Amino acid sequence: MTASLEELEERLSRLRALLREARRARDAAAASRIHAELREAETAWERAMDAEEAAEAASTEAPAEAAPLAQPTAPATTRAATPFRAQVPGKPATARAVPIREQVHQALTLLGAPASPKLISSVYEAFFTEPLIATKLASLRRDEERSFTAQGYARPYYICAALTHDRLTPARGLLAVSVWPLERRIVAPLSPRADFLVHAIGTAEQILRLDLAGYPPSGAARQLLRRFALNIPGAYEDEEAPDPERVISAARAEAAVHQQADDLQRRTAADRARLQLTDAQKLFGAPPLHDVLRGSGGLTS
Repeated sequence: MTASLEELEERLSRLRALLREARRARDAAAASRIHAELREAETAWERAMDAEEAAEAASTEAPAEAAPLAQPTAPATTRAATPFRAQVPGKPATARAVPIREQVHQALTLLGAPASPKLISSVYEAFFTEPLIATKLASLRRDEERSFTAQGYARPYYICAALTHDRLTPARGLLAVSVWPLERRIVAPLSPRADFLVHAIGTAEQILRLDLAGYPPSGAARQLLRRFALNIPGAYEDEEAPDPERVISAARAEAAVHQQADDLQRRTAADRARLQLTDAQKLFGAPPLHDVLRGSGGLTS
């Protein structure tokens, strides 16, 4: 059975997470195996995307007697050596509207760490064709939690919460992806800075992929990279545009300073979460203490 684009994109996301963990663990054998699987998955994604675009082109061909269709003005999507449908100037966009949860998933996968709705919206609009309506994000996590409660693991992924390291409650204003390791979804004291550096690296790597494929990134993408670079020592000086490779190098250098302490705090919190929380709470957080006390009769209105 041929996998759908969504299933392949989910597989790519999982493989990238596994590859990152293998490299951090310096497990060369596992990294080589996962890297080969990743290349196969990317090839399968390319073929699936080709098939979808061919089907869409066939379904939108107008008969000779029909009135001419208006030409879309939005920039096109591309396969560009990455499973993200990034902007490509000069080609029409596909007509299929992308659901809000898929938009958020694509942006978070690019960023690689929990992020705020504002950053998610900025990333999506910088690299993808459709606008992301930020107001829809307000209820998304609650909708995802209701869906998980009703259906369990029926979906390949859920948009879920990042968890505070001390109380394991939902971290305010941060969204994550359920297939990420629990440690990556924990927010410890050093995590905001560590995740900021991961975001910068993800953004710079996507710009490099687009450049390599011959598709100049949008001005919004360059501006987003500049915002990251200005807050990373050694990443940006007076050049007109930040160098993505320099941003990646500087971000990794600083990340190495925080990594050991941050990883330890995240692992400790994740181990507690696995022992104390239900499956739903591991994704969406433990209830706040106030709610627990009220439910047990410890608080009165």
